[in-house]
Amino acid sequence: MENINIFGIKIDNVTLDEATAIVDKFLVEDRLRTICTPNTEIVMTAKDDKDLKSIINNSDLVIPDGIGLIYGSRIRKRPLKERVTGFDLSIKLLEIANNNGYRLFLLGGKEGVAKKAGENIMEEYPNVKLAGFHHGYFKGSHVGYENHEEELNLIHKINEVKPDIIFVGLGFPKQEVWIAKNKNRLKGKVIIGNGGTMDILSGESKRAPEIFQKLGLEWLYRLVKEPSRIKRQMVLPKFILYVLFSKDIIQ
Repeated sequence: MENINIFGIKIDNVTLDEATAIVDKFLVEDRLRTICTPNTEIVMTAKDDKDLKSIINNSDLVIPDGIGLIYGSRIRKRPLKERVTGFDLSIKLLEIANNNGYRLFLLGGKEGVAKKAGENIMEEYPNVKLAGFHHGYFKGSHVGYENHEEELNLIHKINEVKPDIIFVGLGFPKQEVWIAKNKNRLKGKVIIGNGGTMDILSGESKRAPEIFQKLGLEWLYRLVKEPSRIKRQMVLPKFILYVLFSKDIIQ
């Protein structure tokens, strides 16, 4: 599988269909595979953090979730095929689970969000087996409490119900850290850090209208809805400036 190196972070050069085929194969293997979904903001953060960079690079599948990554790679003539969002791949996982009766565990969100997301998933995908769910407010390695009793109890709970797929929506970088710290003691086939996917599945929040998605302007939609995100969104023009004036960033 070809990858594009951006700031030393290896992004797999896949389409959504190709990523779907890969995770379909993961689900028949006898080991846990990890999926990371970096956008431009995540790449800009990880470029100066060797631990986060290592976590991303050691994932089994790293999809290009940011439109800035697509533009930057094209500018440097190392084009990524297309943007593959964590949400879209998560939906593909649900479709695969529905076709095969796979078991799903949901971790993340405020109290009640994972439960509601699970109810909505079962309504839309009736053959998915909801193995369990848990909110994202617990003491664990993602917040500096490695091997805390709450974390150990959660891992026991997950392993006891034997999920095939685990959604982890703790937000970046907590979800990536938690997955990396615990992947060797979790039973399952695929685990994905998918940020706000659970909030959308639960109805707690809405995805940008389709026209914004097609134009790669979801970030603009969120900015209009939440002006306080302006500082976070400034990473996009900063990233493009790096791309324009530094030749070795993308390889």
